[in-house]
Amino acid sequence: MTGINSINSINSMDINAMARDLELQWKEGLHRYAEALSACVSVRLTGPREASGIYAHILDCLFSVPLLPPSGAVIDVGSGGGLPGVVWAITRPDLSVTLLDSARKKCQAAQGLVSSLGLSNVSVVCRRCEEYALISREVFSLAAARAVTHAGVLCEYLSPLTKVGGRLLAFKGPKGGAELRETESKRGDDSWTAIGLTKPEIIPYGDSDQSRVFVIWDKKAPCPARFPRRAGIAEAKKWWLT
Repeated sequence: MTGINSINSINSMDINAMARDLELQWKEGLHRYAEALSACVSVRLTGPREASGIYAHILDCLFSVPLLPPSGAVIDVGSGGGLPGVVWAITRPDLSVTLLDSARKKCQAAQGLVSSLGLSNVSVVCRRCEEYALISREVFSLAAARAVTHAGVLCEYLSPLTKVGGRLLAFKGPKGGAELRETESKRGDDSWTAIGLTKPEIIPYGDSDQSRVFVIWDKKAPCPARFPRRAGIAEAKKWWLT
Protein backbone atom coordinates (compact mmCIF):
# COMPACT_ATOMS: atom_id res chain seq x y z
CA MET A 1 0.00 0.00 0.00
CA THR A 2 1.50 3.32 -1.05
CA GLY A 3 0.43 6.87 -0.28
CA ILE A 4 -1.27 9.35 -2.57
CA ASN A 5 0.96 12.07 -4.03
CA SER A 6 -1.78 14.42 -5.28
CA ILE A 7 -4.93 15.32 -3.40
CA ASN A 8 -6.56 16.05 -6.75
CA SER A 9 -6.22 12.38 -7.63
CA ILE A 10 -8.39 11.14 -4.77
CA ASN A 11 -11.98 11.71 -3.65
CA SER A 12 -14.29 10.54 -0.87
CA MET A 13 -15.34 7.41 -2.74
CA ASP A 14 -11.70 6.45 -3.25
CA ILE A 15 -10.90 6.96 0.43
CA ASN A 16 -13.89 4.94 1.60
CA ALA A 17 -13.12 2.06 -0.76
CA MET A 18 -9.44 2.03 0.19
CA ALA A 19 -10.32 2.05 3.90
CA ARG A 20 -12.52 -1.02 3.46
CA ASP A 21 -9.72 -2.84 1.65
CA LEU A 22 -7.24 -1.86 4.34
CA GLU A 23 -9.48 -3.20 7.09
CA LEU A 24 -9.68 -6.57 5.37
CA GLN A 25 -5.92 -6.68 4.85
CA TRP A 26 -4.93 -5.61 8.38
CA LYS A 27 -7.94 -6.71 10.43
CA GLU A 28 -6.01 -8.98 12.79
CA GLY A 29 -3.48 -6.31 13.75
CA LEU A 30 -6.14 -3.62 14.12
CA HIS A 31 -8.22 -5.81 16.45
CA ARG A 32 -5.13 -6.61 18.50
CA TYR A 33 -4.59 -2.89 18.88
CA ALA A 34 -8.21 -2.38 20.00
CA GLU A 35 -7.82 -5.12 22.61
CA ALA A 36 -4.54 -3.63 23.83
CA LEU A 37 -6.10 -0.19 24.24
CA SER A 38 -9.05 -1.71 26.07
CA ALA A 39 -6.72 -3.54 28.45
CA CYS A 40 -4.80 -0.37 29.37
CA VAL A 41 -5.88 0.64 32.88
CA SER A 42 -2.98 2.86 33.94
CA VAL A 43 -4.38 5.91 32.13
CA ARG A 44 -7.46 6.65 30.02
CA LEU A 45 -6.41 6.82 26.38
CA THR A 46 -9.80 6.76 24.64
CA GLY A 47 -13.41 7.68 25.39
CA PRO A 48 -14.78 4.14 25.01
CA ARG A 49 -13.49 1.42 27.32
CA GLU A 50 -14.72 -1.63 25.42
CA ALA A 51 -12.71 -2.96 22.48
CA SER A 52 -15.75 -2.74 20.19
CA GLY A 53 -16.16 0.97 20.85
CA ILE A 54 -12.43 1.58 20.49
CA TYR A 55 -12.45 -0.27 17.17
CA ALA A 56 -14.86 2.33 15.76
CA HIS A 57 -12.20 4.99 16.45
CA ILE A 58 -9.58 2.80 14.80
CA LEU A 59 -11.77 2.54 11.70
CA ASP A 60 -12.13 6.33 11.68
CA CYS A 61 -8.34 6.64 11.62
CA LEU A 62 -8.11 4.08 8.84
CA PHE A 63 -9.67 6.54 6.38
CA SER A 64 -6.55 8.71 6.63
CA VAL A 65 -4.15 6.00 5.46
CA PRO A 66 -4.67 6.66 1.71
CA LEU A 67 -3.54 10.26 2.33
CA LEU A 68 -0.16 9.27 3.77
CA PRO A 69 3.01 10.00 1.76
CA PRO A 70 4.65 7.29 -0.36
CA SER A 71 7.66 7.22 1.98
CA GLY A 72 9.41 9.06 4.76
CA ALA A 73 8.59 10.11 8.31
CA VAL A 74 5.18 11.13 9.65
CA ILE A 75 4.10 12.53 13.00
CA ASP A 76 0.88 12.24 15.02
CA VAL A 77 0.61 15.30 17.29
CA GLY A 78 -1.38 14.92 20.52
CA SER A 79 -1.35 11.20 19.90
CA GLY A 80 -2.51 9.91 23.29
CA GLY A 81 -2.93 6.18 22.79
CA GLY A 82 -1.82 6.30 19.17
CA LEU A 83 -4.89 7.33 17.21
CA PRO A 84 -4.12 7.68 14.33
CA GLY A 85 -0.35 7.06 14.51
CA VAL A 86 -0.47 3.40 15.55
CA VAL A 87 -3.05 2.69 12.84
CA TRP A 88 -0.59 4.18 10.33
CA ALA A 89 2.26 2.08 11.72
CA ILE A 90 0.24 -1.13 11.43
CA THR A 91 -0.98 -0.52 7.89
CA ARG A 92 2.14 1.23 6.55
CA PRO A 93 5.12 -0.61 8.05
CA ASP A 94 7.33 1.14 5.47
CA LEU A 95 6.80 4.54 7.15
CA SER A 96 8.61 5.93 10.18
CA VAL A 97 5.92 7.07 12.65
CA THR A 98 6.38 9.43 15.60
CA LEU A 99 3.75 9.64 18.32
CA LEU A 100 4.02 13.01 20.07
CA ASP A 101 2.25 13.86 23.32
CA SER A 102 3.05 16.05 26.30
CA ALA A 103 1.39 13.83 28.95
CA ARG A 104 4.00 11.50 30.43
CA LYS A 105 1.55 8.82 31.58
CA LYS A 106 0.00 8.66 28.12
CA CYS A 107 3.42 8.38 26.52
CA GLN A 108 4.41 5.57 28.87
CA ALA A 109 1.18 3.74 28.05
CA ALA A 110 1.67 4.33 24.32
CA GLN A 111 5.20 2.93 24.51
CA GLY A 112 3.83 -0.17 26.20
CA LEU A 113 1.23 -0.58 23.46
CA VAL A 114 3.82 -0.17 20.72
CA SER A 115 6.06 -2.77 22.35
CA SER A 116 3.24 -5.26 22.88
CA LEU A 117 2.20 -4.94 19.24
CA GLY A 118 5.79 -5.43 18.05
CA LEU A 119 5.86 -2.21 16.01
CA SER A 120 9.47 -1.44 15.13
CA ASN A 121 8.64 1.64 13.00
CA VAL A 122 7.27 3.79 15.86
CA SER A 123 8.94 6.31 18.17
CA VAL A 124 7.10 7.78 21.17
CA VAL A 125 8.17 11.31 22.13
CA CYS A 126 7.00 13.02 25.31
CA ARG A 127 7.24 16.75 24.63
CA ARG A 128 5.08 19.72 23.79
CA CYS A 129 4.95 20.22 20.03
CA GLU A 130 6.35 23.77 20.40
CA GLU A 131 9.45 22.32 22.07
CA TYR A 132 9.83 19.39 19.71
CA ALA A 133 9.70 21.64 16.64
CA LEU A 134 12.87 23.37 17.86
CA ILE A 135 14.87 20.13 17.56
CA SER A 136 12.95 18.45 14.71
CA ARG A 137 12.11 21.41 12.52
CA GLU A 138 10.58 20.72 9.11
CA VAL A 139 11.64 17.07 8.93
CA PHE A 140 8.30 15.27 8.51
CA SER A 141 6.61 14.46 5.22
CA LEU A 142 3.24 14.65 6.98
CA ALA A 143 2.11 16.06 10.33
CA ALA A 144 -1.40 15.36 11.54
CA ALA A 145 -3.70 15.64 14.52
CA ARG A 146 -7.07 14.18 15.45
CA ALA A 147 -9.44 16.02 17.80
CA VAL A 148 -6.77 18.38 19.15
CA THR A 149 -7.73 22.04 18.61
CA HIS A 150 -9.02 24.76 16.26
CA ALA A 151 -7.81 24.26 12.66
CA GLY A 152 -6.00 27.60 12.54
CA VAL A 153 -4.21 27.02 15.84
CA LEU A 154 -3.31 23.53 14.71
CA CYS A 155 -1.43 24.96 11.74
CA GLU A 156 0.94 26.77 14.10
CA TYR A 157 1.66 23.45 15.79
CA LEU A 158 2.05 21.39 12.60
CA SER A 159 3.69 23.70 10.05
CA PRO A 160 7.05 24.02 11.89
CA LEU A 161 7.29 20.20 11.95
CA THR A 162 6.49 19.68 8.25
CA LYS A 163 9.09 19.82 5.48
CA VAL A 164 8.53 21.98 2.41
CA GLY A 165 6.69 19.80 -0.09
CA GLY A 166 5.04 17.90 2.76
CA ARG A 167 1.48 17.96 4.01
CA LEU A 168 -0.57 18.87 7.08
CA LEU A 169 -3.69 16.87 7.89
CA ALA A 170 -6.48 17.54 10.40
CA PHE A 171 -9.41 15.29 11.29
CA LYS A 172 -12.44 17.57 11.59
CA GLY A 173 -16.18 17.39 12.19
CA PRO A 174 -19.04 19.79 11.46
CA LYS A 175 -17.18 22.82 12.86
CA GLY A 176 -14.21 22.44 10.52
CA GLY A 177 -15.50 24.78 7.81
CA ALA A 178 -16.31 27.52 10.31
CA GLU A 179 -12.80 27.28 11.77
CA LEU A 180 -11.26 27.75 8.32
CA ARG A 181 -13.49 30.74 7.56
CA GLU A 182 -12.53 32.29 10.89
CA THR A 183 -8.84 31.88 10.07
CA GLU A 184 -9.37 33.54 6.68
CA SER A 185 -11.56 36.35 8.08
CA LYS A 186 -8.82 39.01 8.14
CA ARG A 187 -6.61 38.25 5.12
CA GLY A 188 -8.58 35.74 3.06
CA ASP A 189 -6.61 33.00 1.32
CA ASP A 190 -3.39 34.90 2.06
CA SER A 191 -3.75 33.90 5.70
CA TRP A 192 -2.25 30.49 4.95
CA THR A 193 0.70 31.95 3.04
CA ALA A 194 1.79 33.68 6.24
CA ILE A 195 2.56 30.30 7.78
CA GLY A 196 3.98 28.62 4.66
CA LEU A 197 0.84 26.81 3.54
CA THR A 198 -1.51 26.57 0.59
CA LYS A 199 -5.26 27.14 0.87
CA PRO A 200 -6.69 24.00 2.50
CA GLU A 201 -8.48 21.23 0.69
CA ILE A 202 -11.51 19.61 2.37
CA ILE A 203 -12.32 15.94 1.71
CA PRO A 204 -15.38 14.32 3.34
CA TYR A 205 -15.03 10.70 4.37
CA GLY A 206 -17.04 7.92 5.97
CA ASP A 207 -20.81 7.48 5.89
CA SER A 208 -22.78 10.02 3.88
CA ASP A 209 -24.96 10.93 6.88
CA GLN A 210 -21.95 12.08 8.91
CA SER A 211 -19.97 15.31 8.71
CA ARG A 212 -16.45 13.99 9.04
CA VAL A 213 -13.83 15.66 6.87
CA PHE A 214 -10.11 15.80 6.37
CA VAL A 215 -8.61 19.26 6.06
CA ILE A 216 -5.34 19.15 4.14
CA TRP A 217 -2.72 21.84 3.57
CA ASP A 218 0.36 21.52 1.37
CA LYS A 219 3.56 23.03 2.76
CA LYS A 220 4.77 25.34 -0.01
CA ALA A 221 7.36 27.47 1.80
CA PRO A 222 9.42 27.38 5.02
CA CYS A 223 7.50 28.24 8.15
CA PRO A 224 8.52 31.69 9.42
CA ALA A 225 11.15 31.52 12.16
CA ARG A 226 8.83 33.12 14.73
CA PHE A 227 6.76 29.92 14.79
CA PRO A 228 6.22 28.06 16.96
CA ARG A 229 5.81 30.57 19.74
CA ARG A 230 6.12 29.70 23.43
CA ALA A 231 3.75 27.14 24.91
CA GLY A 232 0.23 28.52 25.34
CA ILE A 233 0.64 31.51 23.01
CA ALA A 234 -0.95 29.84 19.96
CA GLU A 235 -4.29 29.45 21.74
CA ALA A 236 -4.20 32.86 23.45
CA LYS A 237 -3.03 35.02 20.53
CA LYS A 238 -4.19 33.69 17.18
CA TRP A 239 -1.48 34.12 14.54
CA TRP A 240 -3.92 35.14 11.81
CA LEU A 241 -5.09 38.13 13.85
CA THR A 242 -1.60 39.51 14.55
